[in-house]
Amino acid sequence: MADARTQDAHLPSRRTAFKAGLALGVSGLLLPTLNACTPEDRSRTVTVAGGEPGGFYLEFSTLLAESLQRHGVVGTAVPQVTDGSLENMQRLLAGDATFAVALADAAAQQAAQHAAAQQAAPGPSSGAGGIVALGKVYENYVHCLVRKDSAIRSFADLAGKTVAIGEAGSGTSLTAHRIVAASGLSAAGTASADNPVRELNLGLNNGLAALKERSVDALFWSGGVPTAAITAANREMGLAMIDLSALIRQTRAQFGAFYDRVLIPENSYEGIPGVWTVGVANLLLCRGDLDERIVKRTVELLVDQAQELIPRSSLGVQFLSPETLINTAGVPLHPAAAAAYRDLHG
Repeated sequence: MADARTQDAHLPSRRTAFKAGLALGVSGLLLPTLNACTPEDRSRTVTVAGGEPGGFYLEFSTLLAESLQRHGVVGTAVPQVTDGSLENMQRLLAGDATFAVALADAAAQQAAQHAAAQQAAPGPSSGAGGIVALGKVYENYVHCLVRKDSAIRSFADLAGKTVAIGEAGSGTSLTAHRIVAASGLSAAGTASADNPVRELNLGLNNGLAALKERSVDALFWSGGVPTAAITAANREMGLAMIDLSALIRQTRAQFGAFYDRVLIPENSYEGIPGVWTVGVANLLLCRGDLDERIVKRTVELLVDQAQELIPRSSLGVQFLSPETLINTAGVPLHPAAAAAYRDLHG
């Protein structure tokens, strides 16, 4: 993965690559048209584990479910409201969801834990039921939000403050905790933090309510740009965002190369200047034992019907072109997805 300096230099070209890939897909040069739905497909119901209302996960999951059903990949597709990445992967492993969206750092951690458990299990082991990827779908942007009328202007100003870091079942909580830990302001294992950040597990909507009530000083949220719930809260109370880019180097050093320097553009939220922050790729996941036909046709949707999977308001970077979909941050592709991408590239 490119370092922070390379990453932000490549930001415009990613959008260009997506648009180029989309143009090819519309012209029918990328993948064959989706095959006709079989009787077996028409009887299937699939679920897409998403996220909280007002967040990008649930938006994407809803659009994907609509597209799966519209193009006859399955008979019925339903998005699920969840707390985010970690719960989504638990639902996959339990067989309670067919697809899930998750942050790449959380997905890599889960994949490693599952592989270790398989190795430790007595007798023959199989990774067939483990978590695999269909593709890298879009960039998540870590928002560090404060009230505009607060005195907090930098991350260092959060020392001794109370911060909502996301629901316990969310990828935001993992990423935010890692950023705080890398900053040296974490209470856990950082003797140098004399005035540590106090972390609370509050998700997007509860966190915004707490910010409004001043029971927390800041809120972390990892999602697309713009996030609808943040847009509404900004209009109601006035928000500001903290630049997190100075923390990327140490976060990468401690926790891996999942973290990039990305820009939340100016006026993504009315009146808020552009700010550099931490970006984490978002993956579309399934179990390794998911039917190969469904996997193949879902990959075809990601490429040929990409325009259906992006909310109209989105200002963020999308990875819905073959060159970027396959870069799944060390999480293995489902074999049928890998085969579909190989067919695409000849």
